[in-house]
Amino acid sequence: MQEDELGNMGVAALTEHYRNGSVSPLEATRAALSRIERFNPTVNAYTYIDAEGAEKAATASARRWGQGKPLSPIDGVPVSIKDLTNVAGMPTSNGSLLGSRQPCDTDAPPARRLREAGAVLLGKTNTPEDGWKAVTDNRVFGATCNPWDTRLTSGGSSGGAAAAAALNMGVLHQGGDSGGSIRIPAAFCGVFGFKPSFGWTPQWPPAEAPTLSHIGPITRTVEDAAAMLNVIGRYDYVDPYATRGQPSDWGQDLGQDLRGLRIAFSTDLGFADVDPQIVAKVREAAHHLEALGAEVCEVNPDLLSPLWIFQRLWFTASLEMVSQLSDDDRAKLDPGLYENALRAEDWKAVELFRAQAARADLTMRLEQFNQDYHLLMTPSVPISPFEIHHQVPPGSGMRDWEEWAPFSYPFNLSQQPAASVPCGFTEQGLPVGFQLAGGKYDDVRVLRACHAYLQAHPPRFPSLPDPARHAG
Repeated sequence: MQEDELGNMGVAALTEHYRNGSVSPLEATRAALSRIERFNPTVNAYTYIDAEGAEKAATASARRWGQGKPLSPIDGVPVSIKDLTNVAGMPTSNGSLLGSRQPCDTDAPPARRLREAGAVLLGKTNTPEDGWKAVTDNRVFGATCNPWDTRLTSGGSSGGAAAAAALNMGVLHQGGDSGGSIRIPAAFCGVFGFKPSFGWTPQWPPAEAPTLSHIGPITRTVEDAAAMLNVIGRYDYVDPYATRGQPSDWGQDLGQDLRGLRIAFSTDLGFADVDPQIVAKVREAAHHLEALGAEVCEVNPDLLSPLWIFQRLWFTASLEMVSQLSDDDRAKLDPGLYENALRAEDWKAVELFRAQAARADLTMRLEQFNQDYHLLMTPSVPISPFEIHHQVPPGSGMRDWEEWAPFSYPFNLSQQPAASVPCGFTEQGLPVGFQLAGGKYDDVRVLRACHAYLQAHPPRFPSLPDPARHAG
């Protein structure tokens, strides 16, 4: 089997080969490591690679498959972990000059579940410092480039994971999403990203803003995402925010058609400014969903922008983190992160209380909306990827990343499940994604609709030139 063929396989194809003995987990792991060696110098997706540990885990997996005793359906599947998640034996730098360079002693819940399932942990993927913004660059490892155009950003904060997924540098990629950090880079890189209902994918230690943060998969297919969720989407008492009730099989409805689904489609949620090319592509995707059997109704939810709500919570969390640092350590922070924290200094406690009350009202309105429609469809991001090393598009007049990501953070505030689905390209050849959001704990239905769309309209993936031709 050609290495490229093996390196591009998903979970089902790989494990079928493991089962019949035609390919071993060690061969698949070496193919993934080969792709990392080939592509990572160009896109800078990985910050840490544990080739020795991965080959050791793959060898153990091969033994289990040979005995007919795999630990799970993802035993031997190559996986990456975001560099905000602790993995025993690997450092967690958090993309920060203040981060540890020493290996962690214990696994965070996602890493522990994956390891228990026999997955092969390849290494850590890049993130902005503490995941604070929706592009991926930091002063420790530099910027992660977009695999479709290396002059542009991959998005963030799970930009390393999304770039790795686009190039299949590993099959399953763990991301985290507090304001769009799975869905934004998935849209910018042309892959699938899913933010589950809050509390269904445990994490610990907690994120800086723990009630906004969701752990989830970034993959090439919905099937692979469901396979990953069947492992990491299980209750864990170590996370005090974790909730029970996860589906026994996250992919139980994959393969069902879309008849009976009512999908509300909004190009702007009533307040967003969207590139006409992206509107056209997402509208085309809405027509495709309709052709697949769904009832799609264009609506105006008439929402007011919740930007102020999110920033009150987000910047206050930054201030809490910064307040615990010495002056010397504060000087080592990403200047944008420090600036956000300082903006919260003059806010009164009552403003945070008002933001929490407004968050509850937004959640009620979105949940009420889902009583009339099963899913809400929007663009994932209203703009195309822009130049790396910028928080906002140069020349846009914007100050904060949240201004160009208005579709993502509302669903962190409401804690509902939401996915980004690739749906074509702009005239400049850059990926476009649409977002599907569901009512809280309606994750299976979101996955069902995303899968039906991608089965009918499979995405294509980038093929990077030789790293010596790196444009960025």
